[in-house]
Amino acid sequence: MGDSVNRSVAQLVFAQAMMMSVNSLMVTSAAIIGAHLADNPALASLPLAIQFVAVMATTIPASLLMRAIGRRSGFLLASLIGISGASCAALGIYLDSFLLFCCGTVGTGIYTGFGHYFRFTAIEAAPPQQKNTAMSYVLAGGIAAAVIGPNLANLSREVFAVTYLGSLLSVVVLYSLNSINFLLIKLPRPIVYDKLESPRAMSEIARQPAFMAAVASAAVGYSVMVLLMTATPLEMTHQRHGFGDVAFVIQWHVLGMFAPSFFTGHLINRYGVQRIIIGGIALMLLSISININGSSVTHFWIALMALGVGWNFMFIGGTSLLSETYRAEETAKAQAFNDFVVFTIAAISAFAAGALLHWLSWQLVNYAALPVLCIALFMQFWLWTSKRPQLSSSRL
Repeated sequence: MGDSVNRSVAQLVFAQAMMMSVNSLMVTSAAIIGAHLADNPALASLPLAIQFVAVMATTIPASLLMRAIGRRSGFLLASLIGISGASCAALGIYLDSFLLFCCGTVGTGIYTGFGHYFRFTAIEAAPPQQKNTAMSYVLAGGIAAAVIGPNLANLSREVFAVTYLGSLLSVVVLYSLNSINFLLIKLPRPIVYDKLESPRAMSEIARQPAFMAAVASAAVGYSVMVLLMTATPLEMTHQRHGFGDVAFVIQWHVLGMFAPSFFTGHLINRYGVQRIIIGGIALMLLSISININGSSVTHFWIALMALGVGWNFMFIGGTSLLSETYRAEETAKAQAFNDFVVFTIAAISAFAAGALLHWLSWQLVNYAALPVLCIALFMQFWLWTSKRPQLSSSRL
């Protein structure tokens, strides 16, 4: 990659690190804050669920807006919204208002909805033969989040007299740093396509087996990860593990999510995207097995690490597969449709986590993920069988 591309990818890595630091901080503390502020314990995960709903609702307009005004301007706008949302959430903590805290997570969710296009931006900025590597490096920026987010949540929660106020003010600082980063970044300008070009209808794109398998991989990987990740801090609290233990487990989970990104792109290039996705499904099944067989800190730690690596393989694999299913002039709507589906299902999982844990049990929360993973596995085998006639005909 050229120097300008290297610099752009490096700045996208920083942007990803700041965004995921906020997300890991929120995962570590939001459900616990919600349990403290809400009158009904079943609503503990509602603030995090609202954040995912905001992500889902943002995906389509964010993609279409950035097609018109460019990635850089869109990311700058998102930063301002994120700062406003974090400030509102901090005010909610200060005033002991569950409603204000939930409203604040709308802003952080909108920011994240824009931020999930960092990986697509890396694909667009890099040469075609290096798109998987560039995307992986950007997602690897989340490694910093494994250190920054949970530790910042733990160290800042008692800085002020009002517990957790410092954590949300830290979010304001991280978003502000990203605003400066976006002022300095250089990204490709929006491409204006010839009117004679006729992009396919979204329904035609979505009917492709590869497209459906790609969306299923990313959506299932994200939803299962969110379900178990959101429920884990609540279950650890129920098991009387300290907040420091919760932060430790989430830290290693986030590390598992992003550390493999340094080599996931290379693994896809070497072994094929479907093998990597199926490997991710296997790791998530391993995580569930560990969760239902013990509740020590060690159990939570290993299970959440396996869950993180499984998410990495399924999400990066799904994104890589998706990029092969649309033409350049179809980019905005194909990416928007994918992320809308992914984060709609993730939002449902985030909301369900607290309610299922409150009304049922930790074991049943884990069992609930099994049929969803079976769907993702079936889609990969279906894609493989749909390719076989093409491969056979190509040999004739």
